[in-house]
Formats: sequence, structure tokens, C-alpha cells
Amino acid sequence: MDVDPLDLISPQRYGANGQPHRQLAWLRQNSPVHRCEPEGFQDFWAITRHADIIEVSMQPELFSNEADGIVVLSDQQVADQKKGKSAISDMRTIISMDPPDHRLYRKVASGFFTPRGISQLDQIVNDSAKALLDSLGADGECDFVDIIAQRHPLRVLATILGIDRDDEERLLVLTQQLLSGDDPDYRREAESRYEASQEMGVEFYAMFDRIIKDRRTSPTDDLASMLANAHLPTGEPLGEIETFGYYLIVFVAGHDTTRNALSGALEAFLAHPDQLQRLREHPELAKDAVEEVVRWSTPVNYMKRTAMADATVAGQPVKEGDFLMLLYASGNRDEAVFDRPHDFDIGRHPNRHLGFGWAEHYCLGAHLARASTQALITQLAERVIELEPAGPAVRTESNLIVGTKKLPVRYKLRPAA
Repeated sequence: MDVDPLDLISPQRYGANGQPHRQLAWLRQNSPVHRCEPEGFQDFWAITRHADIIEVSMQPELFSNEADGIVVLSDQQVADQKKGKSAISDMRTIISMDPPDHRLYRKVASGFFTPRGISQLDQIVNDSAKALLDSLGADGECDFVDIIAQRHPLRVLATILGIDRDDEERLLVLTQQLLSGDDPDYRREAESRYEASQEMGVEFYAMFDRIIKDRRTSPTDDLASMLANAHLPTGEPLGEIETFGYYLIVFVAGHDTTRNALSGALEAFLAHPDQLQRLREHPELAKDAVEEVVRWSTPVNYMKRTAMADATVAGQPVKEGDFLMLLYASGNRDEAVFDRPHDFDIGRHPNRHLGFGWAEHYCLGAHLARASTQALITQLAERVIELEPAGPAVRTESNLIVGTKKLPVRYKLRPAA
């Protein structure tokens, strides 16, 4: 088959069709390192096999995050870059760093995000999941994404980052505009995408600056205080740009990935009700179920790397300066790694999925995402009596953080135990 490169990169096609699993399966079998020259976007190599994604991820000195960012840019975004940096691009984040800086800056907050550190948030995570389902009442209809999937990580992240409840809704809107700005439902009204980025950056700065100043004056035991007063392992204080960048990446990336994993979980359970019943009967499968939800939905669809020298990937020569698109959604359906990769199986074990990335840039907040997801799907398994679609799902027009923006459901719930 001929694979249209736009199927892999066009936000509009993701909105219309979801992840292109049929095309990705063909590429894995026939052209696993595939040259793509899509109209309107940067050229790139599509890396589709699990083993090759790992190979590239394990060589950060050769395949860089920092050299040209983590996103395959549209022609318009390239033009915007030439106008200069925006306030958002000034916020330097660990996801856009290479070694040795990445390792130094990652250590600033890594202790907070260990399993032991996250266990201190169990009450917050479980209370949030329970309260959201309580708010639905015994029966009715709702948009699961709007009422549950985006509200759960919003409340958890706002709590640990010191965000006032009055600011939560505005921060949610800004996050949608930043990560899903290609979608007409989320696009920010501005004279240009560049102007929109500038305006969003100013708003993010203002919101985070209030929190940072407060936590430096009156620190508490939350992540917001840790970051506001952080020092690098070398003893130097965390720079202002990097401090803002930490707030940005923890909230923005942490929120939308978990939101899309949760909406993906409900879509999967709607399509496979036997798996929800299985979880109800075997709650000990909850941790495995979370891993399968992340593999199945793969909210972070891809990351870009830039080749820093001529290299070879799976026998295919790539040149210095070439871009590589690591398609995690493809790696997570790789037939060479997963038995029955297109089946949703909450008991799948082992599950070496790439939903949290791999190696150097493995997701810092993976344990928090797992805890948040487990709390909600456990509540669903315990309390759902009836659950069915109440209308068609609508997907977000985004190629980076992919998922569903509207998921109408009809439900009957039992009270919390």
C-alpha cells in the first residue's frame, strides 16, 4: 500500500481518523524506517518498530531533543520560529534538554515523583476520583471527557502545584490552546499563531510567577515549594527560565496525557465491557490494567529527534540534520513484541509498552499518571452498573497528544463503598 505521509502528521487526519494503525502496521512490516516528505510540514523519517524506537532513544548524544525540538513543525511554525522566540519557548524544560543538562535538571524533582513520593498523594488522587463520580449522581448522561477525564488530573496537578481553584479553569483553557491549538475548538483567537504563542506565554508566566513568589515567601511541603526553592545537584539555584519551564511541563504535559489516557480507558471499556467486568471481579489486575490502558491509548503519539551526525537505523542511512519521528503508537502495536497487539487485555503481562517513552526521557511523572489512572478505573469498576455510548466520540485535531475531546456516555452507578 502507499502510505500518505499526511496520515502520520496531519492534525486534521488524526481528528477524523484517530491513530493510523493500519498504515503503521504496513510500515512496520515493509518500511520500518520510512522517508516522509509531507506537504506543509518538515520532512522526517518515520520510526515505527519497537526495537528501533528504543535504539534511537538510547543514544541522546547522537539523536538530539535539543537541536530542533521535539515536534515535527508545520511550515507556518517554521516561519513563526524565524520571527524569534516566544515567551513559551523561553521556558526551558527538561523534555527539550540533552545530556548532561537533562540529567542534572531532571534530578531536581525526580525524588518527588518516585513511587514512595507519589504514595503521599494517594489520598488526593483517590478523593478526586471518588468525588468526580459522586458528582454524576446515580444515573444520567454526561460528556466523560469534560466532566471526568480532564477534571481528575486538573484537580490533582493543581493541588501539588499550588494553583488556586479560581485559576484552574483558565489554566485548563491555556493547556488546550497550547497542546491542541490546531483544533478549531481549542484554537486561540489571535492575529497569528506566533501572536497566540506570545499571549499564552505571558499568561502562563503571570500565573506561575504568583505561585513561585508565594512559595519562596511561605514554603509548604508541596511540589510548588520544591521547585520555587530548588537547587541543582551542583549546588546552584534553579534558574528562573528553568523554574518556569518545570511548572509548565509538569502541568501541561501531565494533564493532557492523563486526560487522554482516561478517555482512552473508557473508550476501551465501552468497546470491551468484558474487560471492565474482569477488573470488577479481579481488582488485583488494576496495575496491569493501567499499563494496558497506556499502551492501548498511547496519548503521546510521537517525539522528534534530530540526527547530530550521519548514522544508520535498522540498516537505513540517515544524514546529519535529518529528523526522526519516534512513533510510540506504532511501537505499542508491534507484533514482534506484543502477542495479539490489537486486543485490549487488562491482564497483559509483561507489557513493555512505550507509552511513557524510553531511556533518557522516560516520563518523569509516570508514577503519578499511573496512580491517577488507577484510582479512576478502580472507581469505575467498583461502581458502574450500566455504561453505554450516548453519542459519537469526537477526536482532537492534534498529532502530538492524541485522544478524544468529546465522549458522551449514558450510565448507572452504585454509591461508593
